[in-house]
Amino acid sequence: MQLNHVTQYLCVDDFLATLSASRSLKSGFELGIIDQLISQPLSFARLEAVARCPSGSLRLILQLLVADGVLAEMADEYALTDRFRNTLGFRDLLEAKLDFALAVAPDFAERFTLLLQDTQEFLKQARLFSLFDYDKCLHATPENYASTHRWMRFTTALTRYEAPVCFNYHDFSSYRRMLDIGGNSGEFARQLCVRHENLSVTVCDLPVVCDIGQQHLASTNEADRIHFFRANALKDQLPDGHDVITFKSMLHDWPDDEAGTFLNRAHEALAPGGSLLVFERGPFQFQGAPIPFSLLPTLLFFPFYRSASFYVESLKGMGMVDVQVREFTLDSPFFIVSAVKPASA
Repeated sequence: MQLNHVTQYLCVDDFLATLSASRSLKSGFELGIIDQLISQPLSFARLEAVARCPSGSLRLILQLLVADGVLAEMADEYALTDRFRNTLGFRDLLEAKLDFALAVAPDFAERFTLLLQDTQEFLKQARLFSLFDYDKCLHATPENYASTHRWMRFTTALTRYEAPVCFNYHDFSSYRRMLDIGGNSGEFARQLCVRHENLSVTVCDLPVVCDIGQQHLASTNEADRIHFFRANALKDQLPDGHDVITFKSMLHDWPDDEAGTFLNRAHEALAPGGSLLVFERGPFQFQGAPIPFSLLPTLLFFPFYRSASFYVESLKGMGMVDVQVREFTLDSPFFIVSAVKPASA
């Protein structure tokens, strides 16, 4: 299947290949250099007034940005390269991946051997998992909102660009009521509602996540067709009557037992004849190629990515039929597993 038209966003990783390139680009944004050059090329003197840093420092950052392909130097003027200007079309994703990779870089620098030797101890010490603290999603406080919003910015940006790939592999046009478990900001639901005007979606997630999700969708045309259901899907009663239930990049967060529980509870809530869909990253397959710095947060999750066979066996074990697997590669391996609940026993 041809995916070029929905995977152009992967170009952001070209400018986040190394720590030095990423940190230089971050400084380019912070100093105002990138934004000032969007409209027109500028001289060194003009950029010096914008960046407000010593000339030697400015010359260094400009040299780094030129070396990384962000800027081009022409006589005494600097301009954005065409490649980088095109990448700014995905600026939300670029900045989200940049900020998150920089935030968790100390985990890789200081604790990667620990992750390889003792995953549970790594979980206790890692900055990554303190950022993804789901206990802070339960109670509405300013601190919890700030903490949750930080990682939701990253996951929402990923979903915004990964979702259209899913829609290339699975036809949602026949569905009318969808339940998205762990649906985060509702971005996956929103994109489906844009494409299918007869679809309504219930997003099930923790309370603070749902609050932020409602804010994310408040100004969209699709907001009135997306309902947020605040619940712990491991324990609370799930709404029923849906003809499709989805898990997008959610189940890898949980050990096998809990992931199985989520699937079983979804199966129970699913209407007979309905579909269950899992959209997940698969295990890493490097094949000798170096990974970009921007993929660092994903790399640190490597012990938790399962193969599609886990989900296939779980769904078949529930008696689901028409189990299908579609595998593809984006910035890492992905798969979609779908299955149908029989209309009658």
